[in-house]
Amino acid sequence: MKLLDRYIGKAVLSSTLVVMLVLLALFGFASFAGELDKTGRGSYDAALALQYTLLLLPRLAYQLFPIVVLLGAIIGLGMLASQSELVVVRAAGVSLHRIVWTVMKVGLLLLVLMLLVGEFVAPAAEFRAQSLRAEAISGQASFRTDSGLWARDGNSVIHIRDLISRDQVGRVSVYAFDERNRLATVTTAKRAVYDGQEWLLQEVLRSEVSSAGVETVQQGELRWRSLLNPGLIGVVTVKPDYLSAPGLLRYIEYLKDNGLDAGQYVLALWKKAVMPLTTLVMIVLAVPFVFGPLRSVGVGQRIFVGTLFGIGYFLLDQTTGHLGLVYGLSPLMSVLVAPVLFSGVAYYLFRRVY
Repeated sequence: MKLLDRYIGKAVLSSTLVVMLVLLALFGFASFAGELDKTGRGSYDAALALQYTLLLLPRLAYQLFPIVVLLGAIIGLGMLASQSELVVVRAAGVSLHRIVWTVMKVGLLLLVLMLLVGEFVAPAAEFRAQSLRAEAISGQASFRTDSGLWARDGNSVIHIRDLISRDQVGRVSVYAFDERNRLATVTTAKRAVYDGQEWLLQEVLRSEVSSAGVETVQQGELRWRSLLNPGLIGVVTVKPDYLSAPGLLRYIEYLKDNGLDAGQYVLALWKKAVMPLTTLVMIVLAVPFVFGPLRSVGVGQRIFVGTLFGIGYFLLDQTTGHLGLVYGLSPLMSVLVAPVLFSGVAYYLFRRVY
């Protein structure tokens, strides 16, 4: 039986890897073509556009994984079925559940790999990609908006214009308000360096605002303690869906401490949590394409219908997530709609086959 598991698993694994490579090539090429429109701005050329695209591949692999697993299982099992090997396996007394479990083991192995990519590789690569492009186009590493990063820290509003390195930022402004939400002080610094516990502002200009007027003092250096640390700055430069779970947790805590809406980050965290369920659903859903009503059609038709199911899952997942944010629904309920619905579809189709 172990020999049979390895044989089926090898077929599914090889087909899944091929599907991943093909989809990464297609999406990577589309991304690279889109980046060519930005070449010529500053020092951003085709070589940097290619480097930027390559840095996006880990994130693309993580996003495409559910569809890749579905298509990989369909193709792998379909190839065995087209050569009547699965017929022989079933005739030998191997149950359908046993075949599904074999495919699941391959899927779980790939899932662990993708979780590692999504937690460690993709966020760092995405951050590097955005910084690389921004630095090449503008001559400096800037944040996701044209005006830089705006953040809240208690009764203060912080504006950071430039990201010089992981622990150093440039052109920092801190607007502090009193208990009646009146502007009390404005502190600007040419740069700020993080020493592990607090920021050291350099070339500081501090203005005190009162009913008597504005008094401005110039200082060489000023210590500044803030909840906004380099780790959080790295988080806000990347979209929620591309962050690691620890990064999401840190930023959710930061937003809640400052009374800000953390809905989209909580939603992204729950999406990561249900990804194993999504993988299992896609594997079970692949079985009816091989043993069910589509067993007599060609591989191309199976792939086409499987792709439609995969795209449908992706669109439903995105739609329910955004609707949940708009109408204030529970993030957990929003992310469970697509897996639960497709679980029902997979169960129905699986029962018809069995």
